[in-house]
Amino acid sequence: MLIVQKFGGSSVADAARVANVAKLVTDTYKKGNSVVVVVSAQGDTTDDLIEKAHEINPRGSKREMDMLLAAGEQISIALLAMAIEKIGCPVVSLLGWQAGFRTNSSYGDARIKRIDTERVLAELDKNTIVIVTGFQGLNKYEDITTLGRGGSDTSAVALAAVLHADLCQIYTDVDGVYTADPRHVKGARKLEEITYDEMLELATLGAQVLHNRSVEMAKRYGVNLEVLSSFSGKPGTKVKEVAKTMEKLHVSGVACDKNVARVAVVGLADEPGIAFKIFSLLAKERINVDLILQSIGRNNTKDISFTVSIQDVERCKQLLDEHRDFLQFDHVDVNDKIAKVSIVGAGMVHNPGVAAKMFEALYNAGINISMISTSEIKVSVLVDINEADRAVQVIHDRFFHEFGGN
Repeated sequence: MLIVQKFGGSSVADAARVANVAKLVTDTYKKGNSVVVVVSAQGDTTDDLIEKAHEINPRGSKREMDMLLAAGEQISIALLAMAIEKIGCPVVSLLGWQAGFRTNSSYGDARIKRIDTERVLAELDKNTIVIVTGFQGLNKYEDITTLGRGGSDTSAVALAAVLHADLCQIYTDVDGVYTADPRHVKGARKLEEITYDEMLELATLGAQVLHNRSVEMAKRYGVNLEVLSSFSGKPGTKVKEVAKTMEKLHVSGVACDKNVARVAVVGLADEPGIAFKIFSLLAKERINVDLILQSIGRNNTKDISFTVSIQDVERCKQLLDEHRDFLQFDHVDVNDKIAKVSIVGAGMVHNPGVAAKMFEALYNAGINISMISTSEIKVSVLVDINEADRAVQVIHDRFFHEFGGN
């Protein structure tokens, strides 16, 4: 079998953990498998490098930031290769560009265009363990680029896809995908299996187990994914097209995203084309919009509210204010003291009343809802940020305690 294994920063944070990862990798190799390993920067290395950059120049160019941040993964792969050498197995470490990662030129958030696999395949043919830096590649100008948040997950899944790997294992500091974050929610349970669609929604909605780009890619190329812990040695959660538990569970998980702000554009003209004008303006500036709510028009005016990430809220407000005459609104109201709490489940579409149970749980806890959004497999609500953790707990209790899992 060809297995791609990805280890996050916490898995290689110090010498003891690097040695632990080396053992996991070599144990897999000794079972007769070909092994490709993707590694993130150690522990808080990336944050430390960002801090160093800000000491020198708070507004350093994205190109130079990529050059700097790529150093973190280079350290990890060399140290892990040395640990594997010590065990006595053949190993080679490769930077992203050496492993054939070619990207576009969006520094800081590059997209993979292709992977030239010749070097990796040549090393595998020699029965060598191949260790690759996650999170980085090379653009057409031969500049180093980084793939943005969660880039190492994406690197691992992309390699698994082009190499037609039998399995892609994502090792983290939790031993699988849970019904909620086990570090914050009492009674959170590990799922044996989850569908790509459910995992994609949970990843997008704030669950930090897998990055949404990697799940999207796994679904597109049918990559066999497993999420497991590098510390516990227990079986993890399998991510696949159809999960065994799908019919049984109406809800697979509860997620919380505190990185959101609500923007309300108040006093707009109640006429066709207003929403188009606002959202095309934001799209041009690459500002992602999530929940959208339009009020019923009164006195020939209406309000449009929507959510954006905290990072984009200042730019969004500035952009709207700059185009006030064009859009003709009264004022913009911003609330960044909110959180988005969501339930996800492929079984929801065939089970009426799931949203009502969620709203009932919040009502019983005295938690107010300011916005609601639904799709076939998710329901999201906005609540006050100070109530977010309690909201997740009461919703989780409603679905996973009272009914033993719905």
